[in-house]
Amino acid sequence: MRKAYRILADLIAIGVAVQAMAITWAMLGLLHWVDKGGTLDHATLKGWEDKSPDFQGAAGFAIHGIVGTMVLPVLALALLAVAFFAGVDGAVKWAAVVVVSVLIQVGAGMGGEDAPWLGLIHGLNAFALFSVAIVAARAAHPGAQTAVTATP
Repeated sequence: MRKAYRILADLIAIGVAVQAMAITWAMLGLLHWVDKGGTLDHATLKGWEDKSPDFQGAAGFAIHGIVGTMVLPVLALALLAVAFFAGVDGAVKWAAVVVVSVLIQVGAGMGGEDAPWLGLIHGLNAFALFSVAIVAARAAHPGAQTAVTATP
C-alpha cells in the first residue's frame, strides 16, 4: 500500500504538470490563431462545443478540463482511501490536504468564468497542489530523508 500511495501522489503531481502544459499550449495556440487572422468573439465562444476553432493547441483546453475535473479528483480520492492503509507517517494528513487543494482548484477553475479573479487562486493553488503531492510521495519513499532528519 505504501507503493500505491507513492504512485498516486506522483500521478497527481504529474497531472498538475500536464494541466499546466496543456493550458499553456492552448492559450499560445489561441493567441497565434488570432494573430494570424482568427476571430475570438462571442459567437465563437458560444459555438465552441459544437465546432471549436481549428488551431494548434485547441485540444489543450479539453486536456486541461478533463485532467482537472475528472482525473485529478479521482486520483485524490484514491490517495485518501489508500492513505488509511499505507503505513506512512502523515499519509492521511497529506492526502486530505491534496483533496482540499483539488477541491479549491476545481472550484476556482469552474468559477473563473463568472469571477475571473478566481484565476489568481487557480494559478497559485496549482503550485500548492503540486508541492503537496510531491511531499506526500516523498513521505512514502523508503528511506526518505528530509532536511529536518538530515541535520545532526
